[in-house]
Amino acid sequence: MTFQNELIQWYRVNKRDLPWRHTNDAYTIWLSEVILQQTRVEQGLPYFNRFLENFPTVADFAGATEARVLKLWQGLGYYSRGRNMHATAQTVLKDYGGIFPNLHDELIKLKGIGEYTAAAISSFSSGEARAVVDGNVFRVLSRFFGLATPINSPAGKKEFYALANNLLYKEDPALYNQAIMEFGAMQCKPKSPNCGICPLRQDCYAFNHGQVNALPVKIRKAEQKHRYINYFICLEGEQVLVRERQAGDVWQHLYDFPSIETPEKYEWSNSLFIDQVKSVFGDHAEFSLISAKKHILTHQIIHLQFFALKNYIFNFNKQKQLNWVSLIKLDDLPQPKVIHDFVQEYFYQGKME
Repeated sequence: MTFQNELIQWYRVNKRDLPWRHTNDAYTIWLSEVILQQTRVEQGLPYFNRFLENFPTVADFAGATEARVLKLWQGLGYYSRGRNMHATAQTVLKDYGGIFPNLHDELIKLKGIGEYTAAAISSFSSGEARAVVDGNVFRVLSRFFGLATPINSPAGKKEFYALANNLLYKEDPALYNQAIMEFGAMQCKPKSPNCGICPLRQDCYAFNHGQVNALPVKIRKAEQKHRYINYFICLEGEQVLVRERQAGDVWQHLYDFPSIETPEKYEWSNSLFIDQVKSVFGDHAEFSLISAKKHILTHQIIHLQFFALKNYIFNFNKQKQLNWVSLIKLDDLPQPKVIHDFVQEYFYQGKME
């Protein structure tokens, strides 16, 4: 039996029952593909259901505010994906009459849709003969064929895409693409793959040469940068001061609090830190530590300290992104997950003094 037929036969028996597999609607498939990028199905499924419920059509998505989109996206990470989706929905409404395109060459023009996503949507919605190559496919091909070219190198991507397209089952591209992706996700897993019952093990290079844990090969990324952000919680009655983060940094257009970033972690009693706080918030500013957290992103590790601030002075003309918001409305604002977690603990679980 051929490599393709083995995968398809395995898939028919073992595939998961997922909602986007019951439709060829390009809009629905687009939602699932973007939400599941770098996200496990178990984590992404509730977000998929939430987005489809709130935005059943492209027009509904396009007509939403960015703040609402980001609020629904909250906790999923990589917030640029949510912003790109919003822009794409507006483009589809304007340029395609609200009908989501289902062919690769049109899809690739849309914001946030790269080669993988365009191939997936076109394959699953229209049956276009495009090989889908995600992390699962890289892994299956690397192990089965014994390919050691780094998958995150230009040469590796070229080699794997050529092989994937050569292997594509032209009679039913969608079925084959789903099969190989599902096989990588459930059978040929990154860690502890179940090689003992793998239908491909007889001809698998990695299994027969003891290379399962060595393949695929990836070039190590640069070491993560450490950042130290100190947040200051300012309360006036039933209102709290928040800041909308601007473009050019993490968490664009999400909300957090006034902050000072330092080159290293400072204890609240450190004289340099005290001087810096007073230079921003006034000579009479008083502050005390509430909480400390660490947030790990792909390229950086952010160390956060939260302080209660009193007797402060703000120059709102210089910091127009600062606004007062009622505590009742605070949870409605889109926030980075680490900020959302702090808000839940401090404002809504009885810890606020």
